Amino acid sequence: MKKKIIVISADALVWEDIEYMKTLPNFRKFLMGGCMVKRVRSVYPTITYPCHTTMITGVYPKKHKIFGNYEFIPGRLNLPWKWYYKSTMHKYDIFRAAKEAGYTTAAVYWPVTGNHPYIDYLIDEYWFEYPDDTFYKAYKRTGSSEEVLEIIEKHREGVVLRKHPGCDEFVIRCSCDIIRKFKPDLLMIHPANIDAVRHETGLFNEKVNESLEDTDRWIGDIMKAVEEIGELDNTNLVLTSDHGMLEIKRIININVVFAENGLIRVSDDGKFEDWDAYCLSGGLSALVFLKDPENKEIYNKTYKLLKRMAEDGIYGISEVFTEEEISEKEHFGGDFAFVLESDGYTSFGDAWTRPLVKNFDLSDYRYGRATHGHLPDKGPQPVFIAKGPDFCEGVVIESRPLVDEAPTYAKLLGVELKDADGKAIDEFIK
Repeated sequence: MKKKIIVISADALVWEDIEYMKTLPNFRKFLMGGCMVKRVRSVYPTITYPCHTTMITGVYPKKHKIFGNYEFIPGRLNLPWKWYYKSTMHKYDIFRAAKEAGYTTAAVYWPVTGNHPYIDYLIDEYWFEYPDDTFYKAYKRTGSSEEVLEIIEKHREGVVLRKHPGCDEFVIRCSCDIIRKFKPDLLMIHPANIDAVRHETGLFNEKVNESLEDTDRWIGDIMKAVEEIGELDNTNLVLTSDHGMLEIKRIININVVFAENGLIRVSDDGKFEDWDAYCLSGGLSALVFLKDPENKEIYNKTYKLLKRMAEDGIYGISEVFTEEEISEKEHFGGDFAFVLESDGYTSFGDAWTRPLVKNFDLSDYRYGRATHGHLPDKGPQPVFIAKGPDFCEGVVIESRPLVDEAPTYAKLLGVELKDADGKAIDEFIK
């Protein structure tokens, strides 16, 4: 009999939540007494799409090149997300390894999986791009098969994409039907309700507890579907997460300073015209790109300006890393020139016109009351909890890196995950 594994990545779930989760019925039934990593060291930047790409590849962002959630388009504020599998530069992940070994694969709302060739039953994390988009058009475009589209159509009524927890209810209902209809060997699911609530309300409060209760109910729904197909005793369940968060007090638009120093050109009416240096927000960190990376004069001018801003202590910048420095420190590299790390209470914005400092903006996850993107050792940490026939019981480890998760799934399934940076958590597997 083939081994089966279901991974639920509850976005922004942290170790401090687990005491409350232990009081909830489905966590107690399906996860208590299993294996646990109390604090998973995430990757830099601690942003959903880089993290989730690492969670299925076992490699750091330096290899897979997903540097944030958004595409980089200078002068555009409403940016498209990196929805598609084509965005990652590291193509060998757990879905491919499992599929090539004869397992059936499924993913519901797992980031950066649009049109993934090795996922049999796919609903990409995606939302409408075009005025005439429908659920059918959007998810067909991103790789859902006709039989999966039938499931989407069945559950789409009343769903507003990116509106939580309704969107997560849609994700779970679709996941349960995929289990009942297709019985996949590997299923990875990404509900984001905890993350959304923390962005809107802060790190720890009653609303966050309600989102934990929702997550517990969804665990029960998933496992009920598994029980209905007779696979409860053969299924391994993992509850994990991608990053923690920090509460913020303000947003500072670094591009305003760039514009006032001639590195961005803006028309009299505030329209973006041209650029030499440009800051792309990742929340509590930011990437600075140069239009001409070979222009040493612009490089030096930009670096000197950023270092001065950090020294002034009023722009929210605690550290300025060159690409080479952050590559060495956090295995994070790309075609950017510099990385800015926040002071811990300032989120970075993208705008190039004043005001320089803004208040909360709940329409963008980067600018809510809490956000992420910071260095991975700061603040609350994500978790990894696993239980099932192929996992040991009662093994608790204080810390392991996020890159170890995919190799652990690979070892459990008996497959090879090529070129992974991480290693399997051997203590967890029977």
